[in-house]
Amino acid sequence: MNSLRLGIEVVGAHDLIPKDGQGSSSTYVELQFDGQKFRTTTKDKDLSPVWNEIFYFNITDPSNLPNLTLDACIYHYNKSNGSKLALGKVKLTGTSFVPYSDAVVLHYPLEKKGIFSRTKGELGLKVFITDDPSIRASNPNPNPFPVMESFVNTDQNQTQDQTPPISVKNPILNNKSRKKTESRHTFHNLPKSSNGSPPPQQPSSPAKPNVTFGMHEMKSGQAPPKVVKAFAGVASPMDYAVKETSPILGGGQVVGGRVIRGKLPASTYDLVESMNYLFVRVVKARDLPSMDVTGSLDPYVEVKVGNFKGTTNHFEKNQNPEWNKVFAFSRENQQSFDLEVVVKDKDTIQDDIVGKVKIDLHEVPKRVPPDSPLAPEWYRIVNKNGERKNGEIMLAVWYGTQADEAFPDAWHSDAMSPNGSNAYTQVRSKVYHSPRLWYLRVKVIEAHDLVPSDKSRVPDAYVKVQLGSQILKTRQVQSRVMNLRWDQELMLVAAEPFEEPLIITVEDRVGNNKDETLGHLVIPLSSVDRRADDRTIRSRWYPLDKSMSSAMEAEQGKKKEKDKFFSRIHVNVFLDGGYHVLDESTYYSSDLRPTSKQLWKKSIGVLELGILNADVLPTKTREGRGTSDIYCVAKYGHKWVRTRTIVGNINPRFNEQYTWEVHDPATVLTLGVFDNAQLNGSNGEKDSKVGKVRIRISTLEAGRIYTHSYPLLSLKNSGVKKMGEVHLAIRFSSTSTFNMMRLYFKPHLPKMHYAKPLNIIEQEKLRHFAMMIVAARLSRTEPPLRKEVVEYMSDTDSHLWSMRRSKANINRLKQVFSGLISVATWLGEISKWKSPVTTVLVHILYMMLVCFPQLILPTMFLYMFIIGMWNWRFRQRFPPHMDIKLSCADATNPDELDEEFDTFPTTKSVDVVRWRYDRLRTLAGKVQSVVGDIATQGERIHALLNWRDPRATKIFMSFCLVAALVLYVVPSQMLFLLAGFYLMRHPKFRGKTPPGPLNFFRRLPALTDSML
Repeated sequence: MNSLRLGIEVVGAHDLIPKDGQGSSSTYVELQFDGQKFRTTTKDKDLSPVWNEIFYFNITDPSNLPNLTLDACIYHYNKSNGSKLALGKVKLTGTSFVPYSDAVVLHYPLEKKGIFSRTKGELGLKVFITDDPSIRASNPNPNPFPVMESFVNTDQNQTQDQTPPISVKNPILNNKSRKKTESRHTFHNLPKSSNGSPPPQQPSSPAKPNVTFGMHEMKSGQAPPKVVKAFAGVASPMDYAVKETSPILGGGQVVGGRVIRGKLPASTYDLVESMNYLFVRVVKARDLPSMDVTGSLDPYVEVKVGNFKGTTNHFEKNQNPEWNKVFAFSRENQQSFDLEVVVKDKDTIQDDIVGKVKIDLHEVPKRVPPDSPLAPEWYRIVNKNGERKNGEIMLAVWYGTQADEAFPDAWHSDAMSPNGSNAYTQVRSKVYHSPRLWYLRVKVIEAHDLVPSDKSRVPDAYVKVQLGSQILKTRQVQSRVMNLRWDQELMLVAAEPFEEPLIITVEDRVGNNKDETLGHLVIPLSSVDRRADDRTIRSRWYPLDKSMSSAMEAEQGKKKEKDKFFSRIHVNVFLDGGYHVLDESTYYSSDLRPTSKQLWKKSIGVLELGILNADVLPTKTREGRGTSDIYCVAKYGHKWVRTRTIVGNINPRFNEQYTWEVHDPATVLTLGVFDNAQLNGSNGEKDSKVGKVRIRISTLEAGRIYTHSYPLLSLKNSGVKKMGEVHLAIRFSSTSTFNMMRLYFKPHLPKMHYAKPLNIIEQEKLRHFAMMIVAARLSRTEPPLRKEVVEYMSDTDSHLWSMRRSKANINRLKQVFSGLISVATWLGEISKWKSPVTTVLVHILYMMLVCFPQLILPTMFLYMFIIGMWNWRFRQRFPPHMDIKLSCADATNPDELDEEFDTFPTTKSVDVVRWRYDRLRTLAGKVQSVVGDIATQGERIHALLNWRDPRATKIFMSFCLVAALVLYVVPSQMLFLLAGFYLMRHPKFRGKTPPGPLNFFRRLPALTDSML
């Protein structure tokens, strides 16, 4: 029986509108969910009521929960005629429902019940999902009429222990709760409109595309080696450009982003090529004979097809072993039509053959999902003499594709390491999920009764806060009394699950690099309050322990008793879930959702990525020839994916398809290509970076398939180098165009980033902490995503200084203002009469705009519309990619690149560092001069009226007085016409010296003469 329940705690409301004609309202809340309806008690004449009532709804179909909605409506009850008036409503979707451990109280602004209704105020709710079987749904109330709170106290047997404690989650509601004696009330159910009628049927959910997520994503295998493509020599611009392709995928051939269906039925995995495999499942064996003198057997199985073979693990002294392992052999590399399954006995010198089974591959059936798995069969093992007396082995053999559910965990024929062993753990494809990150706020307020060892000296104390490898310190405070106050807030990053506690230490600086610990405090993060908005969290006093062991025992609940006198500290610690924790570069963010799941919105679409193949340069030498062990990593949101490693092939074919939910179009998908360096058993070597591709979701048209070959560009000390190409198929499917368009007018980040913004320096520091945590967690998986891979995908070094990036940013700034510069140049040519016909036409247009100023704005918007329509013809047909010219990678000298790849702090010699420092000083001097010139022009404007130059100020004031009088008399249109004609006058009427107003402005004083 389904025990899933939806719990709603109606906390209270605030600042409601009056409806009774006397400046107040008698309010109650009505809840509706999945055909069920409950309501709270009625608060008589209260515009900020507090209920603190909990209701539980049955969830009839958990799979349909994301499509259900919860409606919470506040009504005013009119006692005179028994009617109700709507004060507002709150509507929550099923995607915002979270487990009880993640639920917090949120205050939702009230929405209008109807088009012409008026509303204001907020409603405080705590919504959560629970599967506790002891919790039953709320009982319906036979009384259909609202119950007024003023008449609830008729029960004289009510005890005082039913009064709930005052909540500290909302100070506004607490003020009201202190004045009243609240109690938990019986839940009341609103009856159906007609007796005996069945509940109204829920509307059927809209059909969704048949998209498979998570474990059913498609993987693929290897192709035979191809001819090496050389990229050496002088590169043309086309070598660095994105090339459109027309591959034949599972759904048909892709031409111009559209699929041309073939004769074969379309596959669910329609963004990759179908690849056929021979699957062999070795389940178990029984009644195997003993082979050693001692009568024991250490069996294992060797599966062989042509020159490709794979082995299972061996069992010691077991004649009935069970392996349950799957082997996958690519049919493209099939060299034989016989499958040999050999059972062997593991020995120290030479393994003995127990027997084997041979299967003709012509008789192997073909399985296509969603068919059920093929049932394994018992085969008798044939020994060397051809006798079937050596036991039996259970096998299942079939042909399938990479869509088979056995494919991800199977051993593959291209998963052989260079030394011939099976590097199974390092080559598998996997899906990873980065941990959910929280901002941890620690406000250190004060500490009392500190006891230093030397009581004769004034303590110089500070507080150190540590969470894992993150360590922050407050400022040092001195006080002759042992009560110190800091009032300083520190922020750290915590990751679920919360494995490490928060350690707070009060230390006294007794000398240079010498500190004395005054107390320890250990707080487990699982007991810390959480919030999803800007409500106030109550601070607490904690006792300080003298030793860390005592603090750890207190944190684990092992401490038996406290001293009668102890030091204590006043802190406010809570997890802030209203922010989006940045764990990657802000320019390439792949997720913008807040930490708290209650604030998550529905997805606007689905992003599908097909990684087809790659052609790369050799990255290593093995057996005298160049080769590569390539795998790809893709990242979007919390989900990371890693393809299989194709061993010893510079033309690997992956054909793996992955899927992500999209919540914001202003996000970026990142894909990196790497060479696996862990196949030789050496974990010290780093995986080398081959190249990277970034694709912004907003640049993709909905429903179109983008099949392109992207160049893999790598920036090295010698310059930019093309390491190869990667072939991708991408499709973005939108579930609701209206919702996607509406996102463009909503804030880029969650609300807390604007309600309580973080400064840039603190945000960068927290981003660094978050990157370290994500890299550490993903490196603990199997197979691990190594630290260098995570850092490369997250662009950890994007904030470091680079001469190349500085030049590129300056060029970008020039490009931004190139339009204004072009307009200014064009106006200069008009005023110089270089084209008399054009100048006369501009004069006529200028007269029309001055005489009819109402045409100015329509003309501007019409002009921008025409420009947009003109540029539509030249729009890009494929997602933008790395531009070496924009990045200034084609015109950067080797020394600047060597400086960019230098470690931080530097490891170069003193002479190199001195030369680079002098060069940086020269560049900074130029920037300083530009900034000074801009400040000078601004100070000259201020000098017009600040009497720094009395004569200039008198002249300007006289001009202002005359101009005001003239403008009162002369129409402004006449003045604009004269000014425009003066500026566009013929060169014959121009002098060779600057005009008078410009000369007057240049003579104004600035503050440069007051600088040292």
